[in-house]
Formats: sequence, structure tokens, C-alpha cells
Amino acid sequence: YDGKCPFCRIARREEPGTALLPCQYEDLVCFRDIRPGAPHHYLVVPVEHMGNCKTLKTEHIPVVKRMMEVGKAVLQRNNFSDLNDVRMGFHWPPFCSISHLHLHVLAPASQLGFLSRLVYRINSYWFIT
Repeated sequence: YDGKCPFCRIARREEPGTALLPCQYEDLVCFRDIRPGAPHHYLVVPVEHMGNCKTLKTEHIPVVKRMMEVGKAVLQRNNFSDLNDVRMGFHWPPFCSISHLHLHVLAPASQLGFLSRLVYRINSYWFIT
């Protein structure tokens, strides 16, 4: 736990302004992005403080897969069913504003605005899917 990390505080329900969405795993939380890049824009975050995506190792594959499951489930609960029109990924350092692992879940990807298409561009220098 890092008391200075906003995502650690959100995960521990210490930020009353951030509503957590239902999540099927106790070690993950999900909430809406405060600057949405698409009609549906959620963040899936491990409760335990983890570094950014550059620190991921082979043993983290299960947690990343669960993060993706949570992302798909929250979209479906919010009546978005076209999972072929979804963009999920991580900002690549130094382009991540918070150094706590967080998966961006954006949908419909076909409706990303001009700036969002740049910021969340597939496998770019700053965003990896």
C-alpha cells in the first residue's frame, strides 16, 4: 500500500468520490475513468500496489487475464455487448500518469474521438494492448 498513490486509496475505499463498480475478484477493483476517452471508459486496478506495465513478469499473466475478464464483465453489465469493438491496454512509461498498474477498458473503440485515437492507439510508443 502506498498512501500517496491515488489508485491504492481508491482500492481501499479511501476516496469517497470514486464509486467502485461490481467486480468478481477481491484482488481487483473497477471504476470509471475521470477523463473518459470513449462512452464506456473504465479502469481495472489491482488492490495491491503494483508498478506499471513495464514491471510485469510471466507470473503476472493470471492477474492481467483477470483484469481483462473484469473489463469485459463491466462492459456487459453496462449493456455493451460487442466485444469486438473494445480497446484494452496499458499506457507505457513514461506516458502513464499514475505508476500503479491499471488496465484501460474503452468501448466502443469505433467511437473514440480524434485525441483518444491518438492517446489509446494500438501498440504505439505510449499504449500497449
